[in-house]
Amino acid sequence: MSSLNMTFSCACPFIFLSMFDELGIAIFYWGFIIALVAAVIAVFLIYPIGQGSFSDGMPLGISGTFNFMIVFQAEHNILMHPFHMLGVAGVFNGSLFSAMHGSLVTSSLIRETTKNESANAGYKFGQEEETYNIVVAHGYFGRLIFQYASFNNSRSLHFFLAAWPVVGIWFTALGISTMAFNLNDFNFNQSVVDSQGRVINTWADIINRANLGMEVMHERNAHNFPLDLASVEAPSVNR
Repeated sequence: MSSLNMTFSCACPFIFLSMFDELGIAIFYWGFIIALVAAVIAVFLIYPIGQGSFSDGMPLGISGTFNFMIVFQAEHNILMHPFHMLGVAGVFNGSLFSAMHGSLVTSSLIRETTKNESANAGYKFGQEEETYNIVVAHGYFGRLIFQYASFNNSRSLHFFLAAWPVVGIWFTALGISTMAFNLNDFNFNQSVVDSQGRVINTWADIINRANLGMEVMHERNAHNFPLDLASVEAPSVNR
């Protein structure tokens, strides 16, 4: 609950960014920093406390990190958790949006020099004037996708570019915090069945069976190898 309260208390001031200029920017900046801190605390502190042992926390190093990820997936099926999906969408789409914005900016730079001079000579670091034409850039983008997919306001645009990955990181931290206390009811664990009650095999079922195998290999003295894996032919999703 503390992580949930932190999320809402940090996210709500974003709405008033356009109303409170300098205050809103400061709130958003610290909201971004707190989001990263919350993600670190969730992995290194909240999760091991919830699981009852600091040995369940994420160790440092590449191999330790990957081992933590695999064990976390085996025990909690985090790939099927909506908060993990939102976190992935936030980080990856944030990268995509930033790349698209950078492409539009570099394609619509306002040249301040002649063709015999370097274009870089026409700009000064920290200048008040924009170095590119946002109307042209996002007018093109609006025609490329659809009209309301573009921004005509620079503040709204950069707020969106910054807020998208920050919200994704918040959801990631919240997902880890809920998994710390084995709150798995948010997961999409149920199999798809037909009218006769027979399971229609999907990739989700393949993931569930892989989770069982990974959990057995991780703690082989604590788990017996599941009989449904040992005696039943593995389902195929190839149609």
